Amino acid sequence: MFLKSVVSWGLMLFVLPLWAAVIDIDNAELTRLTAAGVPLVDIRTAEEWRETGLIAGSRPITFADSRGRVDAPAWLAKIQAVAQPGQPLILICRSGNRTQAASRLLVEQAGYQQVYNVKKGLRAWLGEGRPVTPWP
Repeated sequence: MFLKSVVSWGLMLFVLPLWAAVIDIDNAELTRLTAAGVPLVDIRTAEEWRETGLIAGSRPITFADSRGRVDAPAWLAKIQAVAQPGQPLILICRSGNRTQAASRLLVEQAGYQQVYNVKKGLRAWLGEGRPVTPWP
């Protein structure tokens, strides 16, 4: 029985990463997912938030500073306060590039199984005339 449990757990650990995914989404899907309660994290910098505002309900958690430096452990701790690895999560940045790197980090190193990347970022959101709220 013990060996069967060990083998089962070993297979689950081997298979779990296959379920993990970074899924590119557009603004319509972003709207649908946030309405369904999936948390949205804006990973831009405070300067960017002040410049353009935030999508209502998003949580501002900077991924990289203005020099491109990332403090992964500190960032992951903040993300885990929003969503645990077994929960879906949406990331947005200015154009979708930073969120690609952040999404991969979450899936490949932090055990997140479903991370949504807003593929054209806040630029596309604003380009469609969608609303934002000011950031202090």
